Amino acid sequence: MRGVMATVGLALLGTAAAQGGCGGEAGSPSWVKSGVFHGTLGGQAVALELGPRDDGEAARYFYERFGVNIRLKPGRAGTVLLLREEVWTLAGTKVTGCLRLERAGAGLRGSWTSPDGRRTLPVSLAPLDVTRLPLNLPDSPGLRRLRGSDPLTFLKLNRAWVREAGGARVREPLSGVHSPRVPGGSAALNAALQDRQLEHAANALDCRAGLEGSGEDAYGVEAQVTLLRSHLVSLFENAGYYCGGAHPDNFDVGLILDRATGRPVPVTAIWPGLTPARLSTLYLARSGADAECREVLTGDGLELTAHLTPQGLALTPTGLPHVVAACAETVTLPLATLRAQAKSQGPYFRDLYPR
Repeated sequence: MRGVMATVGLALLGTAAAQGGCGGEAGSPSWVKSGVFHGTLGGQAVALELGPRDDGEAARYFYERFGVNIRLKPGRAGTVLLLREEVWTLAGTKVTGCLRLERAGAGLRGSWTSPDGRRTLPVSLAPLDVTRLPLNLPDSPGLRRLRGSDPLTFLKLNRAWVREAGGARVREPLSGVHSPRVPGGSAALNAALQDRQLEHAANALDCRAGLEGSGEDAYGVEAQVTLLRSHLVSLFENAGYYCGGAHPDNFDVGLILDRATGRPVPVTAIWPGLTPARLSTLYLARSGADAECREVLTGDGLELTAHLTPQGLALTPTGLPHVVAACAETVTLPLATLRAQAKSQGPYFRDLYPR
């Protein structure tokens, strides 16, 4: 896969590799500081992040060609930083290499060696201040947050995305996640939709990193605009994923957004009396769930996600255990039955009740 230059103890490195690890002691050398580095490993472009020295899990890197994080377990041999490369498999953790790095000015130099010790490739990394990188996507709050909170994911996703269907859909190329846009919509609205897609794309890449061999089908999301009016936009998202564990899982998210600002619109901004408790009551009254599902749905803390359609307010249970996920039936409360409870002087009334 990849490799390293041998600057410290090739014999020790070969022995450690044969044991499926890096050898050395636990904990990073005292010179290690948090930061992001960019450079090459065996001639291929990589980015690496080191977390705080006392955090034994906060190290990872990825190949730009693939965009999937590889977890690194820090250790030390004197002043040499050892990073054991690990991936998750269905059979457990597998060691796939060992990096041995030393300081080289502000950067890092060293080597990567395969677990069997037969391949060694040079590593050369320079510090990278991700906060100074330009935004290659339309500016949005989520993109700026990502640049500060998760620099490696920012590096992967901060590149041109693919417009499809005349701009009505956009595909993030690395994760393959698609998401709708509103052609002619405000910059704020499409920034909000981009931020939703950023979240899903990051989830998809994390899912692949969580299990060896995971591809685009490890995490998928179907998102569609369900209502588009003068002041309101509504969407419904269904995401399914398998990142390891006992079984695949999925979740639904309903969104109601202000078309001008892109901000979420609470159901109570349209129908002030439709509190979460009232929505639960109305949902259960219209649900056709069988006795087994009704027992689940009438338990404490029923959570509902809401979106709008031309027919009404659609409610879908969220957060149900996997074994009863099939009970998450969507129930629609017709607009006509809710009219008397609507805020007639509110900005959204005419979108739903034009006459």
